[in-house]
Amino acid sequence: MGCGTSKVLPEPPKDVQLDLVKKVESFVGQKTDKYEHFIKDRGSGGKAGEKAVPHPCSPAGGVPHGHQDPSDPRRNKVAKYRAKFDPRVTAKYDIKALIGRGSFSRVVRVEHRSTKQPYAIKMIETKYREGREVCESELNVLRRVRHTNIIQLIEVFETQERVYMVMELATGGELFDRIIAKGSFTERDATRVLQMVLDGVKYLHTLGITHRDLKPENLLYYHPGTDSKIMITDFGLASTRKKGDECLMKTTCGTPEYIAPEILVRKPYSNAVDMWALGVISYILLSGTMPFEDENRTRLYRQILKGKYSYSGEFHKCCSFLLSVGSVCLVESD
Repeated sequence: MGCGTSKVLPEPPKDVQLDLVKKVESFVGQKTDKYEHFIKDRGSGGKAGEKAVPHPCSPAGGVPHGHQDPSDPRRNKVAKYRAKFDPRVTAKYDIKALIGRGSFSRVVRVEHRSTKQPYAIKMIETKYREGREVCESELNVLRRVRHTNIIQLIEVFETQERVYMVMELATGGELFDRIIAKGSFTERDATRVLQMVLDGVKYLHTLGITHRDLKPENLLYYHPGTDSKIMITDFGLASTRKKGDECLMKTTCGTPEYIAPEILVRKPYSNAVDMWALGVISYILLSGTMPFEDENRTRLYRQILKGKYSYSGEFHKCCSFLLSVGSVCLVESD
């Protein structure tokens, strides 16, 4: 869903501390447009900034050719999307499986032909306006960062209508899926998850990057084991600023249940909106439920503006602190 008339102008980093992706094979003459961000519906299949990670049910390893039924729809899909890939990509990477899709992007599991190392490639259709915007936003961030709790960009291939982002492969699924499976986390497990996410967010904020769409669906486990690290993904709505730049943001964007109140009332806001989202995530981890939830968008936003939620657990104060830190306390009268 669109964010009204709000527009975003993703700023290219002018003081890049890190430029880890040196090789970008580009199509000469491609133009870049700037478009509006979205307030994204939770769970929508065509959301902006789809993660370049496998679905939890996807196999972690490669699928040997010749070992599947030719009528297998999964094999047919792989063949279909392999044909869409630029020859430069397929010359270097063997396409193994389709593991994710959105309205203008596809994610496939690949294997490097020389090293046999598995990766994920996110193919974004940049002929679509939304695709160009998300691609630009993600690349502005991923080219700058290297942190154990942030998905890593390996290299980029660019054509006139598509961009291929080769990324680290995470096979453990979303934090969201583990919450669904477990109901809620123990205090020890929740603390471990939050510490890893906070480490990643602190690093981003140090570089002047605000994620603006933190939620369990965008936090991935590196592998299926219980000791797996968490990785932050999906920077389609991220804002990049110069280091030390305290300029406030104005774009109305995010996922409704996780949006901070200052964004809803269209006030200039800081990177503290990420801390609000972490408060919501903390609540979900400990209770297994959402602090703010209503099918009616107006009622949902009213709950958020009032800070209207209840939690009787032992960590009520912890969740309350994270929900309020750095965010404006806004009370809307009836």
